[in-house]
Amino acid sequence: SHNLSSCRFYLHPELTKDLVGTHPPGAYSLVAVSVGYFLEDSLDMLCNQKLHQSWELLCHHSVVIVCFGIAVLLHQYVGFALVALLVEINSIFLHVRQILLMANLVHTACYRLNSVINLGTYVVFRIATLAWMTRWLFLNRQNVPPASYAVGTVGMALMTPMNIILFYRLVRSDFFK
Repeated sequence: SHNLSSCRFYLHPELTKDLVGTHPPGAYSLVAVSVGYFLEDSLDMLCNQKLHQSWELLCHHSVVIVCFGIAVLLHQYVGFALVALLVEINSIFLHVRQILLMANLVHTACYRLNSVINLGTYVVFRIATLAWMTRWLFLNRQNVPPASYAVGTVGMALMTPMNIILFYRLVRSDFFK
C-alpha cells in the first residue's frame, strides 16, 4: 500500500500545494490503513520478538502511529503523511535484504544488486524525504498549530538520526565488511 503514495501525488497534483487540508478519499484511506499496519506490526513485534531486538523499529512505529493518527483523526496533514509514506518505498529493499540474509544468500549477485538498490532508494526515499519534510515543517511553522508543530518536530528529531544510523550500519555491513 505504501507504493500508492507516489501515485497519489501524480493523480492529485493539488496535494503538492496543500499538505495540510487536501486529502482525496483514497489518500485518506491509505494513511488510515497505514496506521493499522503499523499498529499490527508493532503488536507482532511485541509478541514475537525480544525488546532489545526491536526497540528501534518500535520507536519508529510509535512515531508514525502518533503522527499518522493525528492526520486521520483531524482529517489534516494527510498530504504530509503521504510524503512520509514515500519513505516506506525503501522498506521493500530492506525487507528483501533481510530475506536474503535469512536465506544465507549474502554472497550472491542478487544480494549485491539489492544492496545497491537499497542504498539508492534509502538516500532518495528516506534521507531526502525526511530532509524535505523537516524543511517543509520549518518553513510552514507559522501555519501549523503549536501542538502539531511540536509533534512533527519531535517526530523528525527522532526519525532523522535513526535513519542516518541505519544508513551507516547498512553501508558498513554491505560494503565495508
